[in-house]
Amino acid sequence: MEVDTVAHCGKSISGDFVWRLTTTDILSGWTECRATWNKGSAGVIEQIKHIESHLPFILKGCDCDNGSEFLNYHPLRYFTEHPQFTRSRPYKKNDNVHVEQKNWIHVRHLFSYDRIDNPKLVQTMNDLYANEWSLLQNHFIPTMKLKEKIRHGGHYRQIHEKPQTPYA
Repeated sequence: MEVDTVAHCGKSISGDFVWRLTTTDILSGWTECRATWNKGSAGVIEQIKHIESHLPFILKGCDCDNGSEFLNYHPLRYFTEHPQFTRSRPYKKNDNVHVEQKNWIHVRHLFSYDRIDNPKLVQTMNDLYANEWSLLQNHFIPTMKLKEKIRHGGHYRQIHEKPQTPYA
């Protein structure tokens, strides 16, 4: 799974606010989100464990970006329990395309770009993400996966597989 965080900070990244953790399975497209207060390692690990316990498959590995919420002692120690832990190339911000493309529909579409700076909302957001939103997105909303990309001169033609839900 690819793992990433998004800030619900509005126009300013200063102070305390909610961060959203997204995990996306590369093969199926199964996506889970959880909210955490700030992006400290304890909150991130807690939400990853929660996501892992709710997956319909065994988590075989994680691929994260180069954020400090993943690359410090506690998350690295937790991730070493998994068969495989990888990270993006240094200084490449959007290296995890499978999870990055989910930021609009799974984060911004649901909670917008507004600042969420009330820690009491984290529990409510996680309840919505874990129950209704996960079921809707993973069981009922089909997605398209790229089958192949063909180059014709200076243009590319993309051929997609038949749309299906991540559950399927």
